[in-house]
Amino acid sequence: MQRQTLVAYLNDLLQISQYQDYVPNGLQVQGREQIKRIVFGVTASQALIDAAIELNADAIIVHHGYFWKSEPLTLTGIKYQRIKKLLDHDINLLSYHLPLDGHAELGNNAQLAKLWRLHDITPQPGLVRLGELPTAMPIDQFVQQVEITLDRKPLHLPGGPEQVKRIAWCSGGAQGYIDQAINWDADVYISGEVSEQTTHIARESGIHYLAAGHHATETWGVKALALHLEAQLNLDCQYVDVPNPV
Repeated sequence: MQRQTLVAYLNDLLQISQYQDYVPNGLQVQGREQIKRIVFGVTASQALIDAAIELNADAIIVHHGYFWKSEPLTLTGIKYQRIKKLLDHDINLLSYHLPLDGHAELGNNAQLAKLWRLHDITPQPGLVRLGELPTAMPIDQFVQQVEITLDRKPLHLPGGPEQVKRIAWCSGGAQGYIDQAINWDADVYISGEVSEQTTHIARESGIHYLAAGHHATETWGVKALALHLEAQLNLDCQYVDVPNPV
């Protein structure tokens, strides 16, 4: 498939124009024109690039790419080394950040809902979601379910009821949205990371908070996208996990 055709397909599929993001979505580093084999990963780290080179990939698609608004504009250090490797091996880099969190079917949050068997009842559009379990369950049982599905023990900050049913969640570093979960009367709020004040907010607001891992909550969108492109466009797609405890 031609690079231009694939980029246009993905930009349309993931509706990138609907998001005001902190990073450019779509093609970030141009490589060869014809794309057949794609490596997928969470972050465009050196380890992922090296794996893509080893696998003779034509392109890499990630959730966390380059050129964030907060990072230096200069092409030096780690960023230089990574991009030089991409250019030396003529590998395309595509990155989709918020669009790959929020997509209604392929997004991280949609995929987490499937994992945890949540019926989405979110009252308004946005990245933070609200769902309900089929039946209420003890909080310890739900925490165990999250641990099993993500293969990572979450940090549980208790504060809510013993039996839980209404679950709010948002993948990645979204601990700051706990107030939205509280306003929706959620029993539990789940995100990837945690801040010092989150403990006190959970205790004083009557809600459980689970820090389930930034990486662990954001592997699902790229995996779903890989399966989609393989099925719909007959591309050779492979997810490569670069473990990250955060």
